[in-house]
Amino acid sequence: MQKCSNTPGHPMPSPRLTAPFRRPLFRRLAASYAINELGDWMGIIALSVLVFDRTGSALATAALFLGTRFLPALFAPILVAQAEKPPPRYALPMIYCGEAAAFAALALLVDNFTLAGVVALAAADGALALAGRSLTRAVVAASLEPSGELRAGNALLNVAFTGGAAIGPALAGLAVAGFGVQSALLLDAVSFYVVAWILFTAGAMPHAEPEPGRTRDRVRAGIEYVRSQTLLRRLLTAQGLAFVFFAAVLPVEVVYVKETLGSSDTGYGVMLASWGVGMLLGSILFARLRQARLATLLFFSTLAVGAGYLGLAVAPTLAVACAASVLGGAGNGVQWVAAISAVQELTAETMQARVMSVLESIGAAMPGVGFAVGGIIAAALSPRLTFLVAGAGVVAIVVVMAPLLGGNWLQDDERPRKSLLDGRDDIVVELIPGSAGTTGNPDLEERR
Repeated sequence: MQKCSNTPGHPMPSPRLTAPFRRPLFRRLAASYAINELGDWMGIIALSVLVFDRTGSALATAALFLGTRFLPALFAPILVAQAEKPPPRYALPMIYCGEAAAFAALALLVDNFTLAGVVALAAADGALALAGRSLTRAVVAASLEPSGELRAGNALLNVAFTGGAAIGPALAGLAVAGFGVQSALLLDAVSFYVVAWILFTAGAMPHAEPEPGRTRDRVRAGIEYVRSQTLLRRLLTAQGLAFVFFAAVLPVEVVYVKETLGSSDTGYGVMLASWGVGMLLGSILFARLRQARLATLLFFSTLAVGAGYLGLAVAPTLAVACAASVLGGAGNGVQWVAAISAVQELTAETMQARVMSVLESIGAAMPGVGFAVGGIIAAALSPRLTFLVAGAGVVAIVVVMAPLLGGNWLQDDERPRKSLLDGRDDIVVELIPGSAGTTGNPDLEERR
């Protein structure tokens, strides 16, 4: 494998995009990632339909969203600190079996509906989903980073994710409409058992032994690690702040399309599809730009997301709004996978799972603040102003955080057991454009 040059400012030569597929373990991890994404969409849509049909209440649906996002964010780091102790070959299948059991129980609640029971089980599944993704990312980093294939692997996983986001809602909608909510939830449970079997039969997986001690001690050690790593801490802080602005527009998009632009339900779907097309293009672009510095990709992709929102704020017609959505979606598709790669490369091997759980938890919790902010602005003023504030907020994060994050990247020969972002004079600002897993908002899930 060709090694990178230590000359400052020169990017690392990248292996072929398909190189990770030569590894049987990565093929199984990628397959589980894609199937998991489809299963998540099945759960999102089936549970949303179930709760609204049984209650007829938007507040009940909001409670479901809160339960599947905010509560899991509180418990995921603790769960990861416990789950990283056993070998991932056993821990990951157990987590996915837990998700399967949760959805099987949710299927039983279709005939014995209680909102509290549905929210509690959905919250448990959400915590398991965050833990599963954190451990999966840690295994991917441990298996691919030593050979320099981590960015290629992340690019492939991102393409699989955006592909799942593109077809997942349609397949889930057809399943719910064709088979009913209960059958869809049972099918979702089966999908998680399939993922568990794929991973259990994968054989040995890289396992960074955590330090000895109780779960509480390892959680505390993970928090102290993030605090001690200045660049990592600032990236995660910028990420959380950016999440607020990024999510602010989601509750008002339908109002923006139908009332501000005077379009229809079809127009709303077309605009969301335009963002999804942009995401897919962005994921392909990231795959083709694997030799570009992560710092550069993070900077310009974040600006693209902000520019997309600003374009939506002033768009006079649906066509212009769709064009702005493609731009924002393309930035989104590059930015998310670049952000994951940056956090992974700034994190020591033994801390990968715990730091990724922090990233996933921030991504699950912070959009709730954005929902409230966006809804208040739209109700008091206008949906256009919500997009304007969101776009301006994203750009402001770039301006404020650039001096704090630029110019201090260490080189390869200065970092034992981990790698930092390539290049030393780049400006880096990153935005988390969405969370993953079983969320209560399909629009937000699409924008990851």
